[in-house]
Formats: sequence, structure tokens, C-alpha cells
Amino acid sequence: MTSIINSEIKPFKATAYHNGKFVPISDADLKGKWAVVVFYPADFTFVCPTELGDLADYYAEFQKMGVEVYSVSTDTHFTHKAWHDASDTIKKIQYPMIGDPTQAIARNFNVLIEEEGLALRGTFVINPEGVIKVAEIHDLGIGRSAKELLRKVQAAQYVATHDGEVCPAAWQPGEETLAPSLDLVGKI
Repeated sequence: MTSIINSEIKPFKATAYHNGKFVPISDADLKGKWAVVVFYPADFTFVCPTELGDLADYYAEFQKMGVEVYSVSTDTHFTHKAWHDASDTIKKIQYPMIGDPTQAIARNFNVLIEEEGLALRGTFVINPEGVIKVAEIHDLGIGRSAKELLRKVQAAQYVATHDGEVCPAAWQPGEETLAPSLDLVGKI
């Protein structure tokens, strides 16, 4: 499989449930700012609401960093609305919930389980040019952490604005970074 890292997102058009309305969403909406796209298997399930609720709890922090968050499943936007109306956890969500009933978006991001018509738990950080900088894919039973995703976005934004610097493991904003050079070889 070819890596999706540093590839531009593929064109798509879909409908999202967002702030009580059905709104059109396309690949163009993900460009011009940082974006996080979080795929999950299905509405009205078990691990999914824990992840989406966790992401909702950190949404304001992502917004302060100029990042828009999008969740995507192969459900319809109608199903997203029904889930939003039925679940206290999902009612917290203020980011767009994209419906992908044709499975085109999940297929574009290489997270579609073809035989089930569901998406794996895929997380993608996309820069303002529409290029994927972080890609993480989990099996269905493994939940993700919004706090860790926030740190990854902070690192991606830092590296994008600090040419020649890289962020070491567990880096947090304000901590030292590295400037790869011959002098560092074997010294870390």
C-alpha cells in the first residue's frame, strides 16, 4: 500500500449535519486552514460516541489553533441528525458530521472496509494546502485520544512554521525541538 502521507486530499462532495442544519461539504472546505478528519465505523455504536464526545470536549482548543474538525462515517447525514437528537454525548458535538453513504470519502482515505461498508478508525491531519501530514488508522475496537491528537496537530503546525526543526517523541509546545544535522548523529 502506498503511503497517504504528503499526498493531497482527493476531491469529494458530501452532506454534513452541522449546528442543526444539513450543509454541503467538499474537499475545498478542508483547504485554506488546518483540518482534522476523523473516520469512525457507525452511528449508534459503542466506542464511537466515546471518541466523538472526547473530541467535542477538545473542540474549542482545536478552534483556537485555527483547526476545523470533521467526523465521517458511512452513515447518512440524516442518521447523524437522529444520533445527535438521541444521544447526550453526541449533542455536545459542534463540528461537522459528514455522511459518506457512497463510501467514496472513506475509500479516498484508504480506511474503507469494503466487505462491511464501514470505515476503520482513521485520523488525518491536513495542512492548509490540503496535504495530509498525519495519518493514523486503528482497528474498530481501539479508541483514540483527542488530547493526543491535539498534541500531534501542535507538532505538525510547529514543524510547518519552523523550517529545519523537528519535534521529538512526546514533545509539548514550549519544549525543545531538534535541528537535524551531522553533529546530532549518535548523540541523542
